[in-house]
Amino acid sequence: MIGDIDLGTVLHRTVAEKLSEHLRSSDGEDPLSLDDEQALTRSLIAAELRRLAADAYRNGEAPLDAATESELADKVFDRVHGLGRLQPYIDDPDLANIHVNGYDNVWLVYRDGTKVRGEPAANSDRELVDMIATAARRIGRSEKRWDHVSWELHLQLPGGERLHAVMGLTGRPAITIRRHDFTIFRVKHLIDLGVIDEGLSAFLAAAVQAKLNVIVAGGTNTGKTTMLRCLLNEILPDERVVTVEDNLEIGLERFTDLHPDQVMWERRGANIEGRGEATLADCVRATLRQNPDRVIVGEIRGVEVVDMLRAMSQGNDGSMSSIHADSSKGAIVRLGMYTAEAGLDEQTSNKWIANAVDLIIHVGWVDGVRRVTSIREVLDAEDRQIATNEVYRPSGDGRATPALGPTIRNDTLDRLVRVGFDPAYLANPSGWW
Repeated sequence: MIGDIDLGTVLHRTVAEKLSEHLRSSDGEDPLSLDDEQALTRSLIAAELRRLAADAYRNGEAPLDAATESELADKVFDRVHGLGRLQPYIDDPDLANIHVNGYDNVWLVYRDGTKVRGEPAANSDRELVDMIATAARRIGRSEKRWDHVSWELHLQLPGGERLHAVMGLTGRPAITIRRHDFTIFRVKHLIDLGVIDEGLSAFLAAAVQAKLNVIVAGGTNTGKTTMLRCLLNEILPDERVVTVEDNLEIGLERFTDLHPDQVMWERRGANIEGRGEATLADCVRATLRQNPDRVIVGEIRGVEVVDMLRAMSQGNDGSMSSIHADSSKGAIVRLGMYTAEAGLDEQTSNKWIANAVDLIIHVGWVDGVRRVTSIREVLDAEDRQIATNEVYRPSGDGRATPALGPTIRNDTLDRLVRVGFDPAYLANPSGWW
């Protein structure tokens, strides 16, 4: 009998080929649901294991015991419909990110920031590439390619995780998997995690309901997408919500009860002939023709900033986005850099930003915990400067607390109060932590 590792590889290839053959033969018929396709895979695996057992008896050899068969069946299934040895990590709710820098260099980042080394993802870089390439073709029937021509891969896994893979430009294949905790989807959930306190929760919920335009700022892995998801889910269900993302991560489709009238856009790269590209700017521009009440852009990274600012300033009040920045003030600088890339002069850029953006919320790591550290109100453009007020500023321990003195415009406060916000939350300089 060939070794277990080779047997798993052989079984994987045999089952994957038979599954593809079955799907090709049924082309034109109603496609199988994901559940039915997975059930078919299980059936094919069981049939192959029965064949192997029969071969073993015929040759006078001992067949695999039940426990080994079950373990092998699970591994083959995970290679066909999942990601092999990586699948247990993907299924671990405590993990936030998985980094694979070659088959034997795996790093796991937990939600509390802890980083540890994981077990090898495969037996070789070639096997790792084969596994990911198979997933690209099979998962969700995306039929995406990952090879030296199509060297970059973006893939949404069945659980909503985002996979990004590169080969040929990094020495060894490099894969990053981002796991989102979709059980965190309301502003109140952020209180239990220590991201915000009671007063900040009330302020943020009121800001959304008052239709203030919001930018969420922060560094990598600080929880910008989670914050955006929580803010988005404070929007009332009778509003038409349109999201635009580089890769679908917010998970709007999971909250159809909260947002029955929704449209999700995802940027698309060009095909191998160089055609069919739809940039973020293209998508944002097109959403404005779909009569949205609010436009949510997952992350501003470049010239799409102009279309986002246009959406915020032409009647789509309450629109939101996120941006990479190390502070709430730094977010304004970053917005200015992107508008400059789009060809706007500084004075015009400042007027656009001041006219469009109401609040900037900064999230960052404080003593190993994600926290809101600052909330800045954008006031006006004065000459070559943008005037702002820091409504919440970092305290001595880095957590956002109400700033002393009159730090928010009366008309903004009136909008918040009209939707139920209690101004007393701004009267405690130590906050409500």
